Amino acid sequence: MTHTFFVTGTNTEVGKTYVSAALLQAAAARGLQTAAVKPVASGCELTEEGLRNSDALTLQQAMTLDLPYQQVNPVALEPAIAPHIAAMEARKNLDAGRLAGVCRGVMSSAADFVVIEGAGGWRVPLGPRTMLSDLPRTLQLPVILVVGMELGCINHALLTAEAIRRDGLQLAGWVGNFVREAGMARAEENLGTLRALLPAPCLGVLPFDEQADYRNAAALLDLSPLLPAADQPEAE
Repeated sequence: MTHTFFVTGTNTEVGKTYVSAALLQAAAARGLQTAAVKPVASGCELTEEGLRNSDALTLQQAMTLDLPYQQVNPVALEPAIAPHIAAMEARKNLDAGRLAGVCRGVMSSAADFVVIEGAGGWRVPLGPRTMLSDLPRTLQLPVILVVGMELGCINHALLTAEAIRRDGLQLAGWVGNFVREAGMARAEENLGTLRALLPAPCLGVLPFDEQADYRNAAALLDLSPLLPAADQPEAE
């Protein structure tokens, strides 16, 4: 059985790729075959092989299956701006249904654990009448929320959780990620509030890591709330 999760964030630059790669690493450590999709990525670099996005390349490195870049990142946009604006400038039509088709292809592969990483926060436009949140709605995916631990994160996290539930999806878990080297005032109190108010288990809290090494972060994540007992490692 393939377990697929959509990863979103309370905002942009909260560490979605860092957490997504850590989730893949943690699943691989359990002996699961893993794969990932970054359906839409802006801020891509033009290379000899075409446009490449650093986040998508990180996911490609972190997963165990060998998939072509175009399957990991089907829509690559060069300017580091809002995806719908970048797509409009590139004369591309972003369609949630087509993106869902690419995701289904990966979901039907040999992977046991699949991560589909969003862009920005939950309500990111793809076009005049389409949101990126339409993608997980189309696929009916459980959602993992990355909370950037900084001032204002409680409001952002609760509003995002509310939007996810109103869209008819399950918030499967959340990860607190410290995005500033200086930390956050009253960090433990804020984490306690999030644990009390968010309607999902905390999968882990990641301290600030200047290197953003997802391999170290993986050891701090608990995947047991995401996987049925049959997929849990046996106790030694």
